[in-house]
Amino acid sequence: MKVNTKWLGDISFESTADVSGHTVKMDARKEAGGSGSAPSPMEMVLHGVAGCMGIDMCVIMRHHMDKGESLKLELDGRRAETEPKRFTDVEITVKVEGDVPAKVLNRALNLSHEKYCSAVNSLNADFTVKAILNGEGI
Repeated sequence: MKVNTKWLGDISFESTADVSGHTVKMDARKEAGGSGSAPSPMEMVLHGVAGCMGIDMCVIMRHHMDKGESLKLELDGRRAETEPKRFTDVEITVKVEGDVPAKVLNRALNLSHEKYCSAVNSLNADFTVKAILNGEGI
């Protein structure tokens, strides 16, 4: 898997993946000297974790997803104060609405977090995960 990234000027970049052909733009926040016209690379890291876990969970719960009404992931990443300002802690809350058994949701969350999510397992951060099913923590 490869990506080719090119500078667009200022501190904005465009990156294209060789496998999918999809292109994403990245920029820095205005406070950091960017224009804020696109997600920052560190935001993209959290997007990647959320997408990876969401896909894993849908695959693991595939026989129950037809009874699911919604699946949402909320990530809160905290970064180191000094360089490199990596993610030190990431809290992931998975919210599911619908007729999905709590046991199935917990299994999917734990399997994704502990085994299958390559994005989670690529980061040097402490993760906290929790599930909320139909408005109640499980």
